Amino acid sequence: MEYQIRVIQAQDLSALVELCRKHAEFEQASFNPINKEKLLAKALFTENPKLFCWVVEKNQQLAGYASYTFDYSTWDAGMFLYLDCLYLEPECRGLGIGEEIMQKLKAIAQQNNCVNIQWQTPDFNLRAIKFYERMGGVRKNKMRFLWDI
Repeated sequence: MEYQIRVIQAQDLSALVELCRKHAEFEQASFNPINKEKLLAKALFTENPKLFCWVVEKNQQLAGYASYTFDYSTWDAGMFLYLDCLYLEPECRGLGIGEEIMQKLKAIAQQNNCVNIQWQTPDFNLRAIKFYERMGGVRKNKMRFLWDI
């Protein structure tokens, strides 16, 4: 299967929001698409972006995405890359695309002198857990909390 991993472009935003909806559904989470294109554009396409995103394009359609940010770890006293989302359409899973994305993220983290890459996945996403462990990821048993404001 031919595909391309590339940096997101403004014209991809509506397709990205749809992928976010599918990702949320897969993770059994709620997702409200209202105003997301505008807010994502503001985060992605500014002089100092707050969010970075790659998309997987297959047959001129988006079939996945990975978004990430940079943050600072008090304990490590250094920057880290935070993988916010990684989602591939079902037909793109198991083909090495996720591994290619993770290797690209590793290179970006190294170029930016990050101490590590951090991410999370639902505990029921056993396929992703197996993938991340195969890639060398180490589990940190913590609970994630969300406080709507």
